[in-house]
Amino acid sequence: PAVTSPCKILKCNSEFWAATSGSHHLGVEEAPEFCTALRAYAHCTRRTARTCRGDLAYHSAVHGIDDLMVQHNCSKDGPTSQPRLRTLPPGDSQERSDSPEICHYEKSFHKHSATPNYTHCGLFGDPHLRTFTDTFQTCKVQGAWPLIDNNYLNVQVTNTPVLPGSSATATSKLTIIFKSFQECVDQKVYQAEMDELPAAFADGSKNGGDKHGANSLKITEKVSGQHIEIQAKYIGTTIVVRQVGRYLTFAVRMPEEVVNAVEDRDSQGLYLCLRGCPLNQQIDFQTIRSAQATEGRARRKGPSLPAPPEAFTYETATAKCREKLPVEDLYFQSCVFDLLTTGDVNFMLAAYYAFEDVKMLHSNKDKLHLYERTRDLAPGNMAPMGTHPTLWVALLCLSQCWLCLL
Repeated sequence: PAVTSPCKILKCNSEFWAATSGSHHLGVEEAPEFCTALRAYAHCTRRTARTCRGDLAYHSAVHGIDDLMVQHNCSKDGPTSQPRLRTLPPGDSQERSDSPEICHYEKSFHKHSATPNYTHCGLFGDPHLRTFTDTFQTCKVQGAWPLIDNNYLNVQVTNTPVLPGSSATATSKLTIIFKSFQECVDQKVYQAEMDELPAAFADGSKNGGDKHGANSLKITEKVSGQHIEIQAKYIGTTIVVRQVGRYLTFAVRMPEEVVNAVEDRDSQGLYLCLRGCPLNQQIDFQTIRSAQATEGRARRKGPSLPAPPEAFTYETATAKCREKLPVEDLYFQSCVFDLLTTGDVNFMLAAYYAFEDVKMLHSNKDKLHLYERTRDLAPGNMAPMGTHPTLWVALLCLSQCWLCLL
């Protein structure tokens, strides 16, 4: 059954936005109306607090309410308002096309000698992670985990078991918070869940709000219910979110300067796109894949048991993945692994689209494919292309024996 979140923070956000539309035009005499709506917002977040633990959008809203209460000198005690329908005034900022230069990251580089260096991170399938340093990992990471956390945005994913009792997980929920930035954008929250891939932010808008550079943040729907793209030009960032089958995939292109823009560098290692999954959450799927291939060969030599119709053997999974992924890189191997562990052909499509996103978003076209790599290698080290994994294992064993003799 599809997982539906009991956390109603998006409803609270939408009601507050509806109740305060046009409030930036309010005079001093109308300030009490804003405080009334703010108290209603706070009341709504308290009602859903128990079910929103660990939800980034919820915690962002709570902190934002406290800040607004102080800024507008609002009392926490008093009447609360009923939400009213929002009507867009003529010439709403969603139609505005002009933006100040500060809201276009790439244009600001005409003053610098070097162009920005872009990095890529992606998450797909069971789930497989490609970090900003081109490290490729397969992880368990069940529950809520931060993907990105810097001065400009937060991204959190929630992974749930694919089958009851299975260790295979996939992304069922995604929350992206774009923080308010100068005269460019207001804070915006995007949230997607299984079977719900909105083409708008949580407040119903499709751009950065009412600021002058609002269109430096825009959502575009590429395929209804299946593929959206978010352009955040003020930070030079592109985000692609897809729903493939029942689950979500995530891909981002971001300048290194933005990746490393954090106030507390000690906490920088807490998010997956930068440092990868914790060691105890990683799965060495290459070892499992080799065992599955060996088991498949042994099964052909001896008596075989009938497999369920939806199950893949190593040979059929390999053939299926080769239809979309002809190069036997780590995306291909992830596809094989996912078909064997889930039996769901949509995971082949997830690997295919993840690689399509890499081709679009990765700035170094020579690094699109990633090949065999042991889990212990440091980020950035890669086994030479075309080297057979068995040879690497043999060389490793020989080196260990040589050390023993010494």
